[in-house]
Amino acid sequence: MKSAFPAISKIKYEGASSKNPLAFKHYNADEIVAGKTMRDHLRFAVVYWHTFRGTGSDPFGAGTALRPWDDGTNSVKNAQNRVHAAFEFIEKLGAPYYCWHDRDVAPEGKTLSESNKNFDAVAKVLKEEQQRTGIKLLWGTANAFSNPRYMHGAGTSCNADVFAYAAAQIKKAMEVTHELGGEGYTFWGGREGYMTLLNTDMKRELDHLAKLLHMAVAYKKQIGFKGQFYIEPKPKEPTKHQYDSDSAACLNFLREYDLLPHFKLNIETNHATLAGHTMQHELEVAGAAGALGSIDANTGDELLGWDTDQFPTNIYLTTYTMLAILKYGGLKTGGVNFDAKVRRESFEPVDLFYAHIGGMDAFARGLKIAAAIRKDGRLCDFVKNRYSSWDSGIGAKIESGKATMKELETYILKKGEASPNASGRQEFLENLINEFI
Repeated sequence: MKSAFPAISKIKYEGASSKNPLAFKHYNADEIVAGKTMRDHLRFAVVYWHTFRGTGSDPFGAGTALRPWDDGTNSVKNAQNRVHAAFEFIEKLGAPYYCWHDRDVAPEGKTLSESNKNFDAVAKVLKEEQQRTGIKLLWGTANAFSNPRYMHGAGTSCNADVFAYAAAQIKKAMEVTHELGGEGYTFWGGREGYMTLLNTDMKRELDHLAKLLHMAVAYKKQIGFKGQFYIEPKPKEPTKHQYDSDSAACLNFLREYDLLPHFKLNIETNHATLAGHTMQHELEVAGAAGALGSIDANTGDELLGWDTDQFPTNIYLTTYTMLAILKYGGLKTGGVNFDAKVRRESFEPVDLFYAHIGGMDAFARGLKIAAAIRKDGRLCDFVKNRYSSWDSGIGAKIESGKATMKELETYILKKGEASPNASGRQEFLENLINEFI
């Protein structure tokens, strides 16, 4: 097949002094940081939807993207040709993984049977390209939100037939993920929420969503799929309220329905912003629960109130992200997945390279800075010392569960006043981070 990017060679690491926009300045895949290569720490993945299906359209205008390899049809042949372009891009970029929705890679047919047939035809080419390049599938997922049948949701639909259709579509997506050696499978509830409570039986909808996920767990075991299941939090868009609104809400849902042993979270920066949180907050909530699995690497514009999915270039963001990830043992089955899109005005194919190179370099810098901060030890020591009163005496007794309310009353009556301990020193700690950046 004709090259999709004939003027671009494999992207190489040239170091921080390089002025070449088509070279890595900081991402050196084989460089050892904190005991592992950058490649193994970051596990970069390219998304199929924005990168190879995005057109640059928005609610106010048609698509602008120039994609010479795409003939503009929704044919299986075009979808198969697109696979070759996608793998040429990922191979030249040097990313080890990619991710997809089922309807990104193959056209939806008039019936589920036709859709499955189309999916199989394209999956065959995906498998061939994976074997040719060594690029792997980080995770797959089903698009159970774009088709009009899902206007009321999929697993939370008021119509049982729609629920059944969604289950059948997810079943097929899981099978293809398994066939392609996917290391995980993600559930994002694109319309699993409500626009108004006036027409919503929330309890029933949540019960149904849990039943769908339990069915998926059972089928995963049945087909022998060993990949990790993920839930992806998002507070709103396209619904007014989504049931997977943030990390805490997802964890509460998973615990309530006895699903937590089977799921971890796939956390996205832009979704954290929409929830009124920082990415660091969402990662800490998931990590503390042992449920930090993977991340979608992007950012949003804080002046805009929607999911802008911009590429991450803020070094503070990537540093705080990697501090949390390293704290909780790093990414294992998950990765740093660029769920991000070039701006509508960045319409040429080469812009896809500029965007991904910038994001990969930003995360490489964040990784190196976070590792250096952890090695330095001052930040960790400060936090440890701040809670030192819990390491012995009455604090240790409370944590062990051996203290009673009466005992604590006696303790304080004898002690008198409770000291607030040392200063929180936020400014000192922010200055400390700046030392490394």
